Amino acid sequence: MKLVINKCFGGFCLSRKAVMRAREISGDPLWGDALLPGEKFSDGSVVRESALSADMYAPEIERNDPALVQVVKELGDAASGRCGRLRIVEIEDGPYEIDEYDGQERVVREESDGLWLRQVATRATRSPIEHV
Repeated sequence: MKLVINKCFGGFCLSRKAVMRAREISGDPLWGDALLPGEKFSDGSVVRESALSADMYAPEIERNDPALVQVVKELGDAASGRCGRLRIVEIEDGPYEIDEYDGQERVVREESDGLWLRQVATRATRSPIEHV
């Protein structure tokens, strides 16, 4: 299974170009509930952009979403927003969690005996795909 995680301090965020491409791939104009600066929340308030904000707001995006994985593969570093460095990691199918510290993420897997193992790429890579 392929997942997208953030590999630097800052946080998971997508660029405007990535969100627009994911909407195109999925055919869903509300893909991942991602909202870009200038778009409206369900209550009518507008997403504002600031120097410190991420490029998009998408709290519920599934990290194994096929459109997300394809976008990161296609766009590489251009898929990442200002606060992130998105990478595709490949893991075996099964339960997983994403563990985060100051925005940098890693995949945590559950072994058959119920223990959770941390699977982390030991170094950053220029390639958008990592195997952990």
